[in-house]
Amino acid sequence: MYGYGFDLPEFALFPLLDNPAAVQRLTAMYRAILDVAVRHGMGALLGGLDYRASPDWARRLGLSAAALAEYQHRAIAFLREVAEPYQDKLPNILISGIVGPQGDAYERNETITQASAEAYHAAQIETLAQSGVDLVQAMTFTSSDEAIGLIRAARAKALPIIVSFMPEAGDNKMQPSTLREIVEQVDAATDSYALFYGINCSHPREFEPLLQSDGDWLDRIGLIRPNASAKDKAELCQIGHLERGDPIDLGQRMGRLAKRLPRVSVWGGCCGTWDEHLELNARAVR
Repeated sequence: MYGYGFDLPEFALFPLLDNPAAVQRLTAMYRAILDVAVRHGMGALLGGLDYRASPDWARRLGLSAAALAEYQHRAIAFLREVAEPYQDKLPNILISGIVGPQGDAYERNETITQASAEAYHAAQIETLAQSGVDLVQAMTFTSSDEAIGLIRAARAKALPIIVSFMPEAGDNKMQPSTLREIVEQVDAATDSYALFYGINCSHPREFEPLLQSDGDWLDRIGLIRPNASAKDKAELCQIGHLERGDPIDLGQRMGRLAKRLPRVSVWGGCCGTWDEHLELNARAVR
């Protein structure tokens, strides 16, 4: 939506529900994704508008708790409306609520504890439970403590959850610093409640080296949503346009990962990826 010229205050998508032109564009984008799923006989896991729908970000947007909850319900209702024409065309469609980190994903959130994270994310989880989502997806998490708190909040409402982390090259913001450590730590603290873990907002060149080690922990990786571009994330935030990267190379990398990681059941895209990338990814994974 940024690429189409829509304003995203605090990187929030849900305010676009008040803009008919934006809703029309969003509908077309989601249906292009669903069309990819139809062509390849895959199910679809939908979400995306409520990544910033948590208390701290709502305050920055000048929203009350009641107004935020209304936006959340509308975001989930929008996904159901978009998916309705595809119910008979796909093997399954799951509607998810998206939870983002309390702070900026590109900074170390060292002050967040397991208890504070559970209390903070409980508000968004409560509304998602009321909306009747099939599951929760956490995106761009970097802290094991925040992930543990969020999972406990989801468990309290009996909501299934997938937690995705954001590995990056160079100054890795994850705590602990390796994907294996963070998965094992979170599983140990939550009795392995998460359905599985994922990787998002990172290019394969960044996260592939983290998947080289052996161990049962690799069976806990079930989602991969790569960025289109291998450029540094800070640079991508400053260049003023979307980078499409190399869609063919990205698809080939996803195909190789699918052979090596047979437990991965969710394949998609993150920053800069469009239906073009998802088409090539789906083809390679199949």
